[in-house]
Amino acid sequence: MEFVEESMEMETAHIRNLFGEYDRFVKKLERAFGVEIIDRDGAVRIRGNGTQVKHARSVLAQLLALSKRGNQILEQNVDYAIAMSMENNDNALLEIDGDLICHTVSGKPVKPKTLGQKQYADAIRDKMIVFGLGPAGTGKTYLAMAMAITAFKNNEVERIILTRPAIEAGEKLGFLPGDLQSKVDPYLRPLYDALYQIMGAESFQRNMEKGLIEVAPLAYMRGRTLDNAYIILDEAQNTTPAQMKMFLTRIGFGSKVVVTGDASQKDLAPGTVSGLDVAVKVLSGIDDIAFCTLTSRDVVRHPLVQKIVKAYENYEAKEAYKQKRTQNRTRMRK
Repeated sequence: MEFVEESMEMETAHIRNLFGEYDRFVKKLERAFGVEIIDRDGAVRIRGNGTQVKHARSVLAQLLALSKRGNQILEQNVDYAIAMSMENNDNALLEIDGDLICHTVSGKPVKPKTLGQKQYADAIRDKMIVFGLGPAGTGKTYLAMAMAITAFKNNEVERIILTRPAIEAGEKLGFLPGDLQSKVDPYLRPLYDALYQIMGAESFQRNMEKGLIEVAPLAYMRGRTLDNAYIILDEAQNTTPAQMKMFLTRIGFGSKVVVTGDASQKDLAPGTVSGLDVAVKVLSGIDDIAFCTLTSRDVVRHPLVQKIVKAYENYEAKEAYKQKRTQNRTRMRK
C-alpha cells in the first residue's frame, strides 16, 4: 500500500465552508476514504493510500470550486460528491451547479443538486410532456414549479396551472370544515408553499387574481382545453387511468406539461389501478414525451430521509422477490 501526502492551498473562508461545523464534513471524508485531512495555516494536507488520497483530493477540489462560486457547502453536497467520486465521476457537482433555473424571492438560487435532477430539468426544457417519477424528497414538484415560474416570467407561456387529485390519505374529505375550496386546499398546500417561496406571496396573489396562475383539484380540468400554459399534475400516482387520460387530452398548443408521482405512495382504494402506472406503459416510446426516474440518490432533504427511502426500496425489493418465488413454487406444484 503506497502512503502519500498531498497539499492544497485554500483561503481561510473556504476552509471553514468546506470543513463544516466542528469539522464534520472533513470527518465524513476521512471515514469515506480512509485518509487523514489536516489544516495547517491555509494548507490542507491529505494523507493516506494513494488512490484514496486522489479521491479525497478530487472531492475537496470540487467543493472548493463550489465555495468559490459563492455556494454554502451543505452535507448533501459532500455526500453526493463522495458517491460520485467513488464512481469516478469527478465533475458531477460542477456540471450540476452550472444549471441555474431561477432565484427564490429571498435571492436563493434554485439549481439541480444531483445528476438525476439535472437530467430531469433538461428533459423539461426539451420535451412537451415529462413524467417525473421517484420517491419523496427528490425535488420532482419543486423543480417543475421553478421551471414553470421561469417560463411564465420569460413570457414563454401565458399562465401556470397546478393540479393534483384530491385523494384522502386515510382521512375523509367530507369531515373537513368549510366549503369545497376549503376542503381541497389542504391537498394543494405543497403547491402553494413552493409558489410562495419562489414567486413571493404578493406576486402569487396578484397573478392568481388575474387568472394567470391557477391551483385547482384535477376534477376541475374536465372539459377544458389548455393552450399556452405550463401545467403541472402533482401526486399523479393517485389518479385513475380515466383521470390521467382526461388530463393528458386537455393539452393544447403552446403548452408544456410535467406529471410528477411516486408509485410507492398510492392512496387509491385497494385494487384500484393507478393512472400513472398505466401511462408509463402506454406512452413509453412516444416522441416528445420523456420519463425521468429519480431514486434515493436524488433525495435532497435531510440525509436521514435518503437513508429511509433507501431502506424502504431495499425492503420492497426483498418482498417482491419473496412474492415472486412463492408464485413460482405455486405454479410448479400445479
